[in-house]
Amino acid sequence: MRVLLCLLLVLCTPLAAEDRTEVDVELFLAVDVSRSMQPFELEIQRRGYAAALASPEVQSAIARGPLGRIAITYVEWAGVWDQRTVVPWTVISTPAEAQAIADTLTAQFDEGLRRTSISAALIHAAASIESNAYMGLRRVIDVSGDGPNNMGLGVTTARDQVLAQGITINGLPLMTRDDSLFSRWDIPDLDAYYTACVIGGIGAFMIPVTDWAEFEAAVKRKLVLEISALPDRLYRAQAPAPYNCRVGEEIWERNRAIFAEP
Repeated sequence: MRVLLCLLLVLCTPLAAEDRTEVDVELFLAVDVSRSMQPFELEIQRRGYAAALASPEVQSAIARGPLGRIAITYVEWAGVWDQRTVVPWTVISTPAEAQAIADTLTAQFDEGLRRTSISAALIHAAASIESNAYMGLRRVIDVSGDGPNNMGLGVTTARDQVLAQGITINGLPLMTRDDSLFSRWDIPDLDAYYTACVIGGIGAFMIPVTDWAEFEAAVKRKLVLEISALPDRLYRAQAPAPYNCRVGEEIWERNRAIFAEP
């Protein structure tokens, strides 16, 4: 038992600064795989991130950094307890390393998971950044999603906790439209929701995707900006107008009878 407790302490205790590998940025890619995402959309996401990471533009951005290397992890998320690590924390400093991650992302395609908890994804991402083996000049959570938070901690509470740790949150709101049953959970101004309720921190920005044909290019642009620390002025976070950041929870309450037991 004593051995087990010692092991747990080692695993749960963050590394000291001198024991961490320095990188230009620690980039946590938090990718929505909630049930509202259809199988072809899940595949588009994996392939889009793979292509972007292996692209010459992203490689050039990495090479131009002071250290010439970044650390990333790719985690898919849905409900409060659903965070699925596809790529653990890994250094990218060469095209070969980027291609290896791209190959991992496209090796197989997993099913979606239930509910939407942006707040849990943010808290999980921050804990992962704090406990990894890297020390970045910047620390960024890149969160994508096709709907508002509807489960768990309030999204603004989670956001503020993460920002207090000196971590920037950027957003990729997926504003594609479909006629599926799950469209009932959509909101028409998801970009405004992300600006007011999700993103924040130094240089925070979001880039909306309105058509899946735009996805790869949007991810590539976003990664270049995040790695280079040059936020796009067009999408930089402005002081948001008053917004109901509990809109997702309210939509869930109105529709939860769909899932009630007969």
